Formats: sequence, C-alpha cells, structure tokens
Amino acid sequence: MVHSSVENEFLPLLKSKLVDERVAAGLTPVELRLDERAAQMIPGTPAGPDDFDTEFLDYILAVKVVDSVEEAIAHISAHTTHHSEAIVTDDPATADLFTLSIDAAAVYVNASTRFTDGGEFGLGCEMGISTQKLHARGPMGLEELNTYKYLIRGSGHIR
Repeated sequence: MVHSSVENEFLPLLKSKLVDERVAAGLTPVELRLDERAAQMIPGTPAGPDDFDTEFLDYILAVKVVDSVEEAIAHISAHTTHHSEAIVTDDPATADLFTLSIDAAAVYVNASTRFTDGGEFGLGCEMGISTQKLHARGPMGLEELNTYKYLIRGSGHIR
C-alpha cells in the first residue's frame, strides 16, 4: 500500500526500480498489479479480486493507494495471513497505531519482513511456520495459553 500523499513521487520510482531498471539489466521485471488509483499513475496489470489475498512467490506485486493509516490497517486486516506485516513511516504515532492494530506474528516498522525467520529471531533452525494463536495440544497450563507478537523496529534494514 502507498499513502496518497506520496503516490505522485513514489509510484513512478517504484515502476522505474522494479520494472524499467530490471528490464535494462536483463532481469525479470516485476509485474505490478494495480488498484484503480495506482493505475492512474503508472502502467501495469489491473489488480484482480484475489490479488491482495495471494502470496505470489513470483515477481508480482499488488499495489493499492490509501488515504490513511486507518484505511491501510482495515485493508490489511481484511487480507492478512497473520504472518508478517510492515510499515515504512517517519511518524512515531503512525508506527505505534500500526503495531498495536495489526494482528500478525511479526510486525515491522521500517524494516523488511524478510527477517521473519527462526534463525533471525534466535530460535534456531526454523522447523515450520504457524500463524495460529494457540499451538499447544493436550493438557494446557497458563504458559501454553500465551502467544507471541514480535515487534521489530528498524531504520531501513533489509536482509
């Protein structure tokens, strides 16, 4: 999602970096699947009804323009996998609202979601991924009823 206050600058830059520069370098370009507002700014493929619910595992990015963090949170809440979500912002109040409102196992501020990995979190080899809130089976005590939400803050960190 791209906030409408930066769409005029950001969307052409996004297309330049992910499409034009990759083509010029002989690399596979990223297919941009755009909502109606983003499509008014840059060329791409119209986003379909399932594009914001799909983990593409390919060079495809669904892009939506929003007018507020609240709109972004509502959109994420409707389409999340509850695995990992991120925001890039320089506003601490927006970051705090995002981290408190998003229901995901890992919530990032100004850092890549590519850090969501057992080894990166100091948990050892990653054996599997769960987005469920309760993981215990059999008799459960108070400790088994706890769950985790990792909050990660960075300053442009990528993996």
